[in-house]
Amino acid sequence: MPKWLKDAVFYEIYPQSFYDTNGDGIGDFNGVIEKLDYIKELGCNALWINPCFDSPFKDAGYDVRDYKKVAPRYGTNSDLYRLFGEAHKRGIHVLLDLVPGHTSEEHPWFLESQKAEANEYSNRYIWTRHAFESIKGYPYIGGESERAGVYMLNFFKSQPALNYGFGEYKEGWQLPTDHPDCVATREAMKDVMRFWLDHGCDGFRVDMADSLVKNDDEFKSSTCAIWKNIREMLDAEYPQAAMVSEWNNPERAIKAAGFHMDFYLNWGGNGYSTLMRDYESGEDHSFFKKDGNGDIMRFLDEYLPRYTATKGDGYYCLLTCNHDTLRPKYNLDDQELKLTYAFLFTMPGVPFLYYGDEIGMRYQQLPTKEGGYHRTGSRTPMQWNNGKNAGFSTCPSDALYLPVDPAADAPNVAAQEADPESLMNTVKALLRLRHEEENLQADGEFEVLYAEGGKLPFVYRRGDLILALNPSGKTVSAPVDTDKKKLRFAIGSGEAKAGKITLQPQSFLVLK
Repeated sequence: MPKWLKDAVFYEIYPQSFYDTNGDGIGDFNGVIEKLDYIKELGCNALWINPCFDSPFKDAGYDVRDYKKVAPRYGTNSDLYRLFGEAHKRGIHVLLDLVPGHTSEEHPWFLESQKAEANEYSNRYIWTRHAFESIKGYPYIGGESERAGVYMLNFFKSQPALNYGFGEYKEGWQLPTDHPDCVATREAMKDVMRFWLDHGCDGFRVDMADSLVKNDDEFKSSTCAIWKNIREMLDAEYPQAAMVSEWNNPERAIKAAGFHMDFYLNWGGNGYSTLMRDYESGEDHSFFKKDGNGDIMRFLDEYLPRYTATKGDGYYCLLTCNHDTLRPKYNLDDQELKLTYAFLFTMPGVPFLYYGDEIGMRYQQLPTKEGGYHRTGSRTPMQWNNGKNAGFSTCPSDALYLPVDPAADAPNVAAQEADPESLMNTVKALLRLRHEEENLQADGEFEVLYAEGGKLPFVYRRGDLILALNPSGKTVSAPVDTDKKKLRFAIGSGEAKAGKITLQPQSFLVLK
């Protein structure tokens, strides 16, 4: 396990929307470098940068055309190498986004694979035997290649699926995972990883990590075996490199596949969604909504078994948001967000903060951009100040990658830096607390002290700290022995005495 993960707090950067230094309306690597001190001062000491490789951008870079070349819109390979170096000078680690399941249809591997004449890349992708043989249960494209066959897709038409083999293979064109051509796909992805690790990258967030092997069994055994093999390579050659999976099944991702971390993702109706985004029914019952009448047990009933099963093997990670999810400001105000972040940043595992969530950037209703569709509104430019284009770029406003929040009260960094009570300064205080208190870090002890269905507060222990949370608009109490502990940190107010913790409305206490 990489030692640096213990005290890591990640900041996710959507590079085209973070900071533009050359005035073309699109963020770039030099922009990230210029803002590294801001990220460090915020309290984040690790980055996850969304796909930045050469791409036609039909899916915002998740359609890779060249794994070893950065997209010119962001700069050059040398700029990214410099970013690694400048980050490391500040004690910041950097993960890149690895897309192992598919490439762009413009990738050289695919251009060779679709040729009629057999070559070393013929089986790099999944093809049937002739142009009129379909692929049942999977999306596919036919009639666009000189090769007689149709090819499998992972998502969009532009994303042909790479061939790692089939767990159960029934058709003649389906290969087992140990076929030399499928092994070659795995080894090619290792080669990509080594390339970036050798140039200073500290690891990878892995896109759709559970999707490699097709027709895999219910336990994803064959896919897990591939990742276990890759983890063995990392342990032997890059023992401080880290991987976090887009999987949302830590028993498989961490224990079976060997990932260091797995995300607790926002899937409709799951435990994580009940915290901030329980509004799909038309009524908002999110736990952190002041009047939502939420229930922490809907989160804990799912979270606790997963946390317990993987404790000591890796980290099940909570996040404020990501590039695929509606921003939490969509339905929560700043006070509600302060309590949300207090919870997220004091739980076990490694927390991830999505750029702009620290100032409460809003979700924007926008037309799709580069395959974003409903996700586009969470990918708008970072709002640095109240100047032109919110300080993101000097370009004409109509040349921006996406429009900035046009509201007169759009939050921005400069304004919140000047306000001691701002959301951003609360984030700074919370992250400072996490770094100062070892028990609040990734593998500190965790125990639920008080949690009952439909009741508040929620009280939990991290080592020698007791934390109590009341997101509601009512004063609440719980019978918890605080053992003469004193106040260490507070949002709002409350008290602990005579074997009882009492919290005023919308409050959070840390006792030590």
